[in-house]
Amino acid sequence: MKGWNMYSRIHQLKENGFKKAQVAQKLGINVKTVRKYWELQPDEYYQKLVNSRQRPKYLEQYENDILGWLTDHPDMSSAQIHDWLKEHHPDTYKGKDRTVRYYVSNLRKKHCIPKNIPTRQHQAVEDPPMGEQAQVDFGEKILCRADGTTVKLYCMGVVLSHSRYKYGEWCDKPFTTAKLVELLNHAFEYFGGRPKNLVFDQDKIVAVSENYGDVIFTHEFERYRQQMKFKVHLCRGADPQSKGRVEAVVKYLKNSFAAHRTYTNLAALNEDCLAWLSRTGNATMHGITKKIPAQVFLLEKQYLQPVSPIINSVTILTRGVRKDNTILYLSNRYSVPLGTYRSGKQLFLTIEADTIVLTDPANNQVIATHKINSGKGQLIQNKNHLRDNSKISGLQAHIQDLLGDSAEASILLDMIRKEKPRYTRDQFLLIRDVTRNYAMNYIQEAINYCVNNELWSAVEFRAATEHFSKMKVDSPLATSVGPASVPASYKIKPESRDIRDYVAICGGVKQ
Repeated sequence: MKGWNMYSRIHQLKENGFKKAQVAQKLGINVKTVRKYWELQPDEYYQKLVNSRQRPKYLEQYENDILGWLTDHPDMSSAQIHDWLKEHHPDTYKGKDRTVRYYVSNLRKKHCIPKNIPTRQHQAVEDPPMGEQAQVDFGEKILCRADGTTVKLYCMGVVLSHSRYKYGEWCDKPFTTAKLVELLNHAFEYFGGRPKNLVFDQDKIVAVSENYGDVIFTHEFERYRQQMKFKVHLCRGADPQSKGRVEAVVKYLKNSFAAHRTYTNLAALNEDCLAWLSRTGNATMHGITKKIPAQVFLLEKQYLQPVSPIINSVTILTRGVRKDNTILYLSNRYSVPLGTYRSGKQLFLTIEADTIVLTDPANNQVIATHKINSGKGQLIQNKNHLRDNSKISGLQAHIQDLLGDSAEASILLDMIRKEKPRYTRDQFLLIRDVTRNYAMNYIQEAINYCVNNELWSAVEFRAATEHFSKMKVDSPLATSVGPASVPASYKIKPESRDIRDYVAICGGVKQ
């Protein structure tokens, strides 16, 4: 009836003297449709309508497949059905995406299979120049195995903003900075180069803090960014339109590629994903640009920057310090000095040959080194880490202040701590006692003497201080000794008695 009403309206307007273009404008239809029915007689149109209803539709041969997919997965998109038809019937299926869209829409109405998908508002952003920008985002999807169990998978999507050329990869563990770097390398290899800028969300594996615009990246990502020489733009909160292109790609990966697939293993899934990119993701006309991404990419590829050689980009990791003052690496626990742990404390872990080096990012000081253990579940512990070095460091700073905070004093204390790690506290307390009993000029001479003669001992320091103070007292040139140059033990005064006490002892009488 809808078709017959349109035919009747066309001829009514024609009889009223309207031209074809005017009729098309009034009815809101294409002028080609008006031309098609302009000279057609009622009987001819009726027969044409009957024939069209009797003619089998091209997609009817796949109706059982499509209906089965829609019944099992009501939220399935027509784009995914179009892709599955190409995947499951590569030799026979030659349909168009628009044909599938119309057919699926009618099939939903016929069998009452609604599709309810929440919508999200975005604002259009102008396309950047070729080779200028790529957007990166992450997603999660739960897939079913053949035995009915489920597995949670994580995907990363990358899209070149100009051509809309896409890359996607899946992994079975949450993303870390090291994994991000690895997958970005795969994406750059897939593109044959890298863009000048990458757009990310404010993700903890990328940035530590936005810092009011002076972004602080994670150590490993900053190292990789400097090596690859690209710039990074972090999206602000509640600003989805600034990376809307890649959000659509991640949604495409999750809902058009991965949804309703049976998971076997990660390698097979990523292989299927690359095939999907070639077959559909990059080979289908983009709905906004009206261009095929793969064709536009052939031009944009010339504007991509060459990729720098990869120099062991995953050898620096970030590890959190556990409450038992250890870090985890390859299923083993490695000790750090007692007192290192506090909530949120992170260390940089660097691989050097067969050794891990743990560095404090606050001051870039190495706090522990360990040989890598090939076993699993082992505790690799340095016995020196059993002492609370944070307290020792505080005591050392206090003693250094007492010694005058000179370079020589720092050398003396550092070497004592290195040579006598088990007795560091006792050594430092002895030095503190010496500073209380001798003047500063003797202490400085003793420090210089110990450093020049490499005497790394508090006992030697005490002996040297006593020696220099005794030399000053015994010296014939020492005519006077001021309060600042005499040891405290030499300042003792004898008690004075009243003369009457002595008279009484001797039995006399005071005159």
